[in-house]
Amino acid sequence: MGLNVVFMGTPDFAVPSLRRIAASPHEFEIVLVVTGCDKPRRNSHAAPEPTPVKRAALELGLPVFETDDVKSPEFTSKVAESRPDVIVVAAFRVLPPSVFELPRLGTFNLHGSLLPAYRGAAPVNWAIMNGEQRSGVTTFFLQKSVDTGNVITFDETPVGPEENASDLLQRLSEIGAGTVSRSLSMIAAGSVVAQKQDERLATKAPKLTRENTRIDWARSVSGVHDFVRGLAMKPGAWTTLGGKMVKVYSTRCSTFNPSGEALPGTLRIDGGRLFARCADGWIEVLQLQLEGKKAMEGEAFARGLRPGGEPARFS
Repeated sequence: MGLNVVFMGTPDFAVPSLRRIAASPHEFEIVLVVTGCDKPRRNSHAAPEPTPVKRAALELGLPVFETDDVKSPEFTSKVAESRPDVIVVAAFRVLPPSVFELPRLGTFNLHGSLLPAYRGAAPVNWAIMNGEQRSGVTTFFLQKSVDTGNVITFDETPVGPEENASDLLQRLSEIGAGTVSRSLSMIAAGSVVAQKQDERLATKAPKLTRENTRIDWARSVSGVHDFVRGLAMKPGAWTTLGGKMVKVYSTRCSTFNPSGEALPGTLRIDGGRLFARCADGWIEVLQLQLEGKKAMEGEAFARGLRPGGEPARFS
């Protein structure tokens, strides 16, 4: 058998990497899969559901250990008992040194950016929100400071002008499976020449919050468009209308140019289509969801706006 691998991950992003490693049993043997505990993932009253990684691991007949506390002695002991040669991490938690220093060949992480760009919890989202035209994945050895370890290898891909975060994340998960497999092969062959990250090029991708996902309609059309697609389909960029939250999932840059002045966020309807004012023009709103309602197309939303009176306005 090949290297003993402990795999750690939770969401869909990690699943292709797990499957790719499992498909090479003569080169790598997955001795343990670590993931988060079962949780109600739709609402608090639903039955607990396994993580995507747990579901995949059980389908593959792999041993699974669930934890939400990576600092517990039980977790450290469980990993140590599996005697890993290497630990692979893909969208899991921040590991303490007592865990990532266990394997003789090290612990590496798959990150959804071209490090040192976009270090942090939401690299794919922030790359699109900032209008980046290229992205990729990087594998690097873990050290105490998050996302700062020496790089093993990376893969780059262009970002489509209309590609949203959900679509790019799915593509990067598939690309990353190959990157992880190649990294393991390099480690097994002893051919890794790890490269230090250039701190001068480092940028941040902080956790997405209510505060940093609100649309600023005073930005340019292209800026608002990138912001919206960078948060689609989850968690979704948001604004308010009449005191209620509105999630905006899809927009399109437009040449709509009605006469007259309008404040940022002002809504106009033209030919049944819904437009919102930005700093330098109007953006078409294609899909949105009013608080307490189902998601709908912009045209359907426009039909529900009352004609006459003061123009409706996002704020």
